[in-house]
Amino acid sequence: MKEDRINELQNYILEKERASIEELCSVFNVSKNTMRRDINQLESQGKIKKVYGGIILTDKKTTEPFESREVKNRDAKLIIAKLASTLIEDGDIIYIDSGTTTMHMIPYLSDVKNLTIITNNLHVILKALPYQNLNVISTGGTLFRRTNSFVDSGAVSSLKKYNISKAFLATTGISIAKGITNSSSLEYDIKKYIVEHCDKKILLADDTKLGKVSLITYYDLKDIQVFVTNQKPDDEYTDFFSSNHITLMAP
Repeated sequence: MKEDRINELQNYILEKERASIEELCSVFNVSKNTMRRDINQLESQGKIKKVYGGIILTDKKTTEPFESREVKNRDAKLIIAKLASTLIEDGDIIYIDSGTTTMHMIPYLSDVKNLTIITNNLHVILKALPYQNLNVISTGGTLFRRTNSFVDSGAVSSLKKYNISKAFLATTGISIAKGITNSSSLEYDIKKYIVEHCDKKILLADDTKLGKVSLITYYDLKDIQVFVTNQKPDDEYTDFFSSNHITLMAP
């Protein structure tokens, strides 16, 4: 089926990051015309970019590698993670987003009873291994190495089975005008589904992300319930949060 082939094509490019038309025709056993139509469909979704003789992954240049992001503002991320963890109660079913801040929540959850964590974040899964009290469910999908997160339509489909009470969300940019933005279009479908189907949306971000706009907007800032950061924002943002009944958590 065409839909299955499109998903397989997307997964192939996620792994390889670039490919020629000839290579793709050989791998998927289709004509050049069929492959060009498939490529046009993925390009229209913003997931790949056509180049001479083939295609490349859109996010290869726009998404900063996980390793370099992880070391930035580390102290601030630990502060935010500790604050966010206080919002979790026994018996919660939560979603922990991809990102280099959300993963630091795990050590602060060692005493929470009957906690279920649903995540596409590889590092959340690995950090949770020592804690027997944490029931961890992976979305599955294809591992996108620049964010160390699982993506693709299969990950979104798996989320539809669960009732998520709280979502702890990550972002690469926050703007009053443009909302909550992210540098990876590959994660858009997952993030969009989560914010539209969970009971409570909690955004985690350090102060350097305020006023920045990344590649794609996945939610309106006024529609979150809690914003957790490392220091109190300026009046423009505190007034915005207050007027939209958003709880601000900062040291």
